Amino acid sequence: MMGIAENARQVEKSYLRMAEGAKAIVDSLDAPVGLTPKELVWSLNKTNLYRYTPTKPSGERLPVPLLLVYALINRTFIFDLAPGRSFVEFMVGEGFDVYLLDWGRPGPEDRNTSFDDYVTQYLYRAVRKLLRISGAPDLSILGYCLGATISTVFTALYPEVPIRNLILLTAPIDFAEQPESSLALWLQEGRLDVDRLVESFDNVPGELIRHWAKMLKPVENFVGAYVNLFRQLEDKSAVQGWQAVNRWVEDVVPVAGAAFRQFVMDYVRANKLVRGQLEIDGRPVDLGRIRAAVLNVVAQYDHLVAQSQAQSIMGLISSQDKEMRVIPSTHVGIMASARARDKLWPEIASWLEPRSGRLPLSAKAGASSAT
Repeated sequence: MMGIAENARQVEKSYLRMAEGAKAIVDSLDAPVGLTPKELVWSLNKTNLYRYTPTKPSGERLPVPLLLVYALINRTFIFDLAPGRSFVEFMVGEGFDVYLLDWGRPGPEDRNTSFDDYVTQYLYRAVRKLLRISGAPDLSILGYCLGATISTVFTALYPEVPIRNLILLTAPIDFAEQPESSLALWLQEGRLDVDRLVESFDNVPGELIRHWAKMLKPVENFVGAYVNLFRQLEDKSAVQGWQAVNRWVEDVVPVAGAAFRQFVMDYVRANKLVRGQLEIDGRPVDLGRIRAAVLNVVAQYDHLVAQSQAQSIMGLISSQDKEMRVIPSTHVGIMASARARDKLWPEIASWLEPRSGRLPLSAKAGASSAT
């Protein structure tokens, strides 16, 4: 039998481990993130456009700039979690001229900002500024999650804007099907009174949306994430990575009330974008007008955006150079996992690099079809 002294040592060890884990969780809320050097080049209201500092000589950099567009939910540092775990750092190192559009945190005065406004007022002006700053004749856009939806709408609404390449990551586009394994589950008519919600809060609290997302996988999100932390407490690098991701998960922002209402009513419930019924300022948003080269990346184990919601766009766009890849990842894992860093990011760079050279896309050969 275990002696009293040995039992006491084991109890003490357990308490110390619990204290260490608790400290790691608390410290995660201030984890250092977004450390890749950048410069603020444009602002409008709460929205900022950043340009990342190049690390390669000008002769080794690709001439077509890349704009990163994230969702209205959570923070944009998911693209730049920490040194060695940063998509931005990786792409800059590959010679891309990288820009980031940060929507900021809407206040009560922004409650009437619509989903359309993010397309026509913010993204449109940011793209114009980017082209002036870079001096490039065209650009590439990478949209992630709801940022992919906004980027898709923008590209379809403004076919005259010189978008050479469009990369979509886990894009919620088509809501004809709303499986139980997607965030749209909570937005269905009969489950959410969107008008009452917006009237009650003005801007929809980010904490509420975070709770909806976690409840899709409650055991994994409320228990499993912390079990994983305790399992790797001896690995300092792993703990730092966990802390960066946890800060992103917990650091939520509200969504402008009008934008939330419009997305739920027009995009999710009426599915106007896919049905060809969406208009903005009297202009049709026709997916058939998208002719840029398109890479559509779908996460196989995504519990927020179902595969059916992301894949049907391939048959609606007019791009001759288009490809869809289904990867064995989760929604967040696309930016936060070691597999993404070692495999997906190099695949994105390899796809984008030959399409970011000095020749216009029409002069390049080797267009691929959707798979």
